[in-house]
Amino acid sequence: KDEILKSPNTIEFGQVWDPLNLADLGSDQTLAWFRHAEVKHGRVAMAAFVGWWAVAAGARIPGEISYGTDFSSLPSKGLEAWDAVPGWGKAQMLIFAALIEFHDELFHSRRGTHYLRGGTPGVNTVPGLYDPFGLSKNKSEEAKARGRDVEIKNGRLAMIGFMGLYCEALIDGSV
Repeated sequence: KDEILKSPNTIEFGQVWDPLNLADLGSDQTLAWFRHAEVKHGRVAMAAFVGWWAVAAGARIPGEISYGTDFSSLPSKGLEAWDAVPGWGKAQMLIFAALIEFHDELFHSRRGTHYLRGGTPGVNTVPGLYDPFGLSKNKSEEAKARGRDVEIKNGRLAMIGFMGLYCEALIDGSV
């Protein structure tokens, strides 16, 4: 438990910030699962935040999101763009996310130590997914640990940022 909670440092608060005492809910495996889920949710939130802004800025991928619907035909407002995506387009995204999730668990079990059995939570093991050019291959363990800390903090900020965008889109005058 102490090993998982020591990273990232929370010097801003002077102690581990856990107002709901979630770290005490279960075993070390529960806490490792919480941390792994936090990293994954942070990654999704970072992608969602950047995607929201890219769509709002008018960036479009060439081609069709589904048969007969070009990416360029999607509106530039976040939720309107999502609503305009056909059901099969949404299904493709969900299937892709499910495949990543499945293979992440599969490779965690086959390549090293699974995060529930003492491995590092948040380490992605799907080959080529997050580091296709092998940029972290020559980094020291200390540099990799700092990178994981930065990712967790950026992911936390992205979760807050995305919720701000979402609330602004749904509730007039909320932001």
